Amino acid sequence: MDLRGWLGQAIDWYERWAGEFGEYRPHPALDVGEERFAEAFGEFTERLGDNYPFFHPRYAGQMLKPPHPAAIAGYLAAMQVNPNNHALDGGPATAAMEKDVVAQLAAMFGFGEHLGHLTTSGTVANLEVLFVARETHPGLGVAYSADSHYTHARMCHLIGVEGHPVPVDAAGRMDLSALSELLETGRIGTVVLTAGTTGLGAVDPIHEALALRERYGVRLHVDAAYGGFFTLIADDREDGVASAPWRAIARCDSVVVDPHKHGLQPYGCGAVLFADPAVGRFYRHDSPYTYFTSDQLHLGEISLECSRAGAAAAALWLTLRLLPLTPDGLGAVLRPGRRAALRWAELLSGSAYLAPYQRPELDIVAYLPRLATLSAIDEASDRMLHHGMTDRDDPVFLATYAVTGASLRERGHRVADDVPRGRILRSVLMKPEAEGYLDRLHDRVERLAARP
Repeated sequence: MDLRGWLGQAIDWYERWAGEFGEYRPHPALDVGEERFAEAFGEFTERLGDNYPFFHPRYAGQMLKPPHPAAIAGYLAAMQVNPNNHALDGGPATAAMEKDVVAQLAAMFGFGEHLGHLTTSGTVANLEVLFVARETHPGLGVAYSADSHYTHARMCHLIGVEGHPVPVDAAGRMDLSALSELLETGRIGTVVLTAGTTGLGAVDPIHEALALRERYGVRLHVDAAYGGFFTLIADDREDGVASAPWRAIARCDSVVVDPHKHGLQPYGCGAVLFADPAVGRFYRHDSPYTYFTSDQLHLGEISLECSRAGAAAAALWLTLRLLPLTPDGLGAVLRPGRRAALRWAELLSGSAYLAPYQRPELDIVAYLPRLATLSAIDEASDRMLHHGMTDRDDPVFLATYAVTGASLRERGHRVADDVPRGRILRSVLMKPEAEGYLDRLHDRVERLAARP
């Protein structure tokens, strides 16, 4: 895809469209001049270069990658208009696109009738879910796994709801026995299940938790901000993921997913979906100057956010036209990372210097130096991280993950916990290019581990 050419076409389209409304003279206060702009832009790009190469497979650290070229072209084209998807008259075209993509996301998860919209992040999307949970189950708390995203504890504090972390098993999944004991107290109104923890990519047993909802009358919410698009390859194949937890999402009350992760979008694109459209009553409000152009439901009437970029909906809409939410569409972009994660775990198992922390469930691989004490593992992990990212000739970019000696032993690692916590290494292989680069990546990380 010729991104440079399509960006030019996006600008050409805007100029043709804008010209339909007649000529006008831009205000001179907006004119900065080519020379001044060139100077500022030079400084800007120089500063922007102080970044890690998120696009390259040698970057195997956090869950960061660039958006698809289609998303960039779509965002630029819409950004020139700068629509606001709060009220329909703020962005008629992009509001319609948002409704289209939300319907596609709902179908991906198996939701029939639904209520949903895009958000600026998974954090905001989860905040909306917990807000609704508070309204449907007033005075009751929210349970989430101890390995869930920290946003749940923060958002519970924000809305004045008691949060309850639930212990996890030896694979980092919520322990349903511990959850059952908590639900017996009658203090919980909502359970947050995670489909892809951001630390390890662990998937809570959503299919088994359904029975607890029937028994205790709690809401079930699935935080699939990171892992949601793995629904597309939840087929029990060797290069797919186990189907049972993902198929169970259709029977839960709500789900959150972040297209700015595996959906190939720029940051500023999350989504929330409710199975019951009636929860829209909790959003009800009035605006004396906003909702007047249409009798249809305005997106701002079912959202806690007000102003929100319509360009995000446009970029996602265009991307899904090219890579639809099917196993052969966007699913084909996920499988290489999944295969890379499984193969790297095998390579690590045979390494003299490194060991896999646990078998990856998605595309996140955690691993550690084969050393006897937690303090030695922590020091070696920090050394590898630093040496890898500062090597000018052959850099590699990793991340770390904090563990305890007990969590290591639960996974079969014989380690003396001479310190309370220590760091191991963690890599997110979410770029499909990681599969073809894996041998070189493994070799480079092994050499870092062997280095004194």
